[in-house]
Amino acid sequence: MNLDAILKKDDLTKEELVYLLDLKNTEDISKLHKRAYEIKLETIGNKVYYRGLIEFSNICVKNCNYCGIRRDNKSVERFHMTKEEILDTAKWIYENGYGSIALQSGERQDDEFTEFVEDIIKEIKKIGNLGITLSLGEQSYDTYKRWFDAGAHRYLLRIESSNEEIYNSLHPKDKLHDFNTRKQCLIDLRNIGYQVGTGVMIGLPGQTVEDLANDILFYKEMDIDMIGMGPYALHKDTPMGQGKEDSIEEIQDRVRYGLNMIAVTRIFLKDVNIAATTALQALDPLGREKGLKAGANILMPITTIGKHRAKYQLYDNKPCVEDTKEECKGCLAGRVKSVGDEIVYGEWGDSPHFYNKQKTLG
Repeated sequence: MNLDAILKKDDLTKEELVYLLDLKNTEDISKLHKRAYEIKLETIGNKVYYRGLIEFSNICVKNCNYCGIRRDNKSVERFHMTKEEILDTAKWIYENGYGSIALQSGERQDDEFTEFVEDIIKEIKKIGNLGITLSLGEQSYDTYKRWFDAGAHRYLLRIESSNEEIYNSLHPKDKLHDFNTRKQCLIDLRNIGYQVGTGVMIGLPGQTVEDLANDILFYKEMDIDMIGMGPYALHKDTPMGQGKEDSIEEIQDRVRYGLNMIAVTRIFLKDVNIAATTALQALDPLGREKGLKAGANILMPITTIGKHRAKYQLYDNKPCVEDTKEECKGCLAGRVKSVGDEIVYGEWGDSPHFYNKQKTLG
């Protein structure tokens, strides 16, 4: 295949997606990332939008095989931020011009949790004009609708892998973990009116480059508005991470594929929001900058209060857990500036794809 010719095309075949994702030569990768960044400039500009991330609870009913806050991990000190702590943090996010907030936690489906989140959303809307993204796992249609009606308008629910066999390997075999349920949740979110986000882990055991190409095709098939994906990182207190240690080569491969996934997704889908995730920085000190240069346009600075930050670790060596939210703000500002992008303060930074789609339907 001819790389230069492929990068000039408006649409790509699955075979071409696989070819681009598997690029290993430094010069070829540079061309790929440069083209992705050009498309970012054409469709979004050199703009980066913040989501002030509040990880407000690590209590979880799920028992995913890779996750550090899985239900059966007894080494985790569990926490749940109070309503006042969350709202104080939301005020800080608003006053510092982040424009949007992201609420994330371990997964629960009980009535108390549903009502707590609904109340928090309503109270956040009183603070000011903040966009609200939720990342709270699988819920019923009615729960999603309650939270949407309360004022949330974006939802991130990772498919983790669009290969059902790989998905099943990441979870115990029980009623709480089902691929089709996860997929139906994405459909429900779309039907309710959310801007829908999903994503995958890159470099999973048994995962092929073809699987990654299929993941990108899945984003298109499901008409996804925003993507949050990153390299798979081990947690030592999980079935998948216990007793294992990644080699330097394995880490480098995951970062390379992670960045190529951002670039190819940008080239293929063009106007979606794509996050440069913390997991990239966990495996590469410059991972988030490289993510922006490969076509990402969203960053999620951690604003979880200091006493709880280190308790919310889905994987080992999570960066920024020792930083204050003020330090995190300054650090990210420097990272964004270093790649020539510009932070847009005070705006929601909604997905252009979502609105372009509305115009088409209209």
